[in-house]
Amino acid sequence: MANFAKSRGPRFSAEVYQNPYLPEGGREVHAIVTVTATGGGTTGGRPVPRAGSGGPEAGVVIMVDCSGSMDHPPAKLRGAREATAAALDTVRDGVGFAVVAGTHRAVEVYPGGGRLAAAGADTRAQAKEALRTLTAGGGTAIGSWLRLTGRLLSSAGAGIRHAILLTDGRNEHESPRELRDALDACSGSFTCDARGVGTDWEVKEVTAIASALLGTADIVADPAGLTADFTRMMEAAMGKEVADVGLRLWTPLGAETVFVKQVAPTVEDLTGRRRESGPRSADYPTGSWGDESRDYHLCLRVPAAGIGQEMLAGRVSLIFTAPDGDPAQGPPQPLSQGLVRALWTDDLAASTSINPQVAHYTGQAELAQAIQQGLDARKSGDIDGATAKLGRAVQLAGASGNDETAKLLAKVVDVVDTATGTVRLKAKVAEADEMTLETRSTKTVRVKK
Repeated sequence: MANFAKSRGPRFSAEVYQNPYLPEGGREVHAIVTVTATGGGTTGGRPVPRAGSGGPEAGVVIMVDCSGSMDHPPAKLRGAREATAAALDTVRDGVGFAVVAGTHRAVEVYPGGGRLAAAGADTRAQAKEALRTLTAGGGTAIGSWLRLTGRLLSSAGAGIRHAILLTDGRNEHESPRELRDALDACSGSFTCDARGVGTDWEVKEVTAIASALLGTADIVADPAGLTADFTRMMEAAMGKEVADVGLRLWTPLGAETVFVKQVAPTVEDLTGRRRESGPRSADYPTGSWGDESRDYHLCLRVPAAGIGQEMLAGRVSLIFTAPDGDPAQGPPQPLSQGLVRALWTDDLAASTSINPQVAHYTGQAELAQAIQQGLDARKSGDIDGATAKLGRAVQLAGASGNDETAKLLAKVVDVVDTATGTVRLKAKVAEADEMTLETRSTKTVRVKK
């Protein structure tokens, strides 16, 4: 385990949990890598520019849905205005910020001119005054909101680039391909937390936006909850002190990567985001970090070997990756690393033992999948399929101690026996409860110590 230079915190550490033992001919190696960042204050490999040094230390953009449906009821747009104002109060002095109104097009509400304003008493007051002009009308084209946000954040030269997106409806005024292209264009340039207010928005659409941009997704069923939620999101954004960190995975000749997943605090499959970084190595994006810890599940396939043989199956490192591979930033700075090993044995007990962390997060990933499949089956009228999948989800949530998910499941099914996963679908389920379960299905709990 290695840490970055003490004077440049935050410091990163990587701990590997695995059972390295394989039976003769065994090829698949699983490991959980716990990455922890502590002592925030700069960006580690990439110093955050401070106010007055040519660019803001961070840049944030709030995208507010102003489509016609935000006026039904009027509490939605009113709540969005109040929440945005509260979030602006949380922005540190000197941080660049902007507010975008989103309909079938994107409009800069404040400050305008294709730039960010430096947060301070005067600019916050001006922005709040500008919020009073927000009115509901028009359609929804989220891709255009994201593209404008990307341009604003890129123009500022900020170290940390973050956005908050609020919507209450479906993306009906552009094609799915247009939204996908916008997400591809913005991926890696900023992170984005996405929120759906009310119950008329599409869960898979909002969660896909947050997933693509390495942010969080959630539902705020009651507009009265927007202010508290926006404040929490902005506080979390202000706590980010290191930008553009990648998980670099090196594998030896003959070995290959089966998958790379973030498994805590949420399940996020990073496999498809692989970016080649050298001979037998690839980088996977992890976004921005504050003082926090995350877990990753690696699955590697190695060449088969005989009893007693041992090999390094993989080496995982945390590195700083400059946006778009900017050569001006120089070579990536190693922040920490851990090793994944493989050792072949004829000891049956050793080779069949499953590491507790690996077993736990395998179950958490299955839990998220079971909820998604169960809800999809319920929506399609497949009662037997929904009962089986949601019953399995209840069983997994109970076994892993995921109490929050268990409570959400209990609003969709009547639990007969948690241990066996015996449930009955509720005849009537509030739409907000079903959407909350779906939106939060990927949230996990860590292994009990």
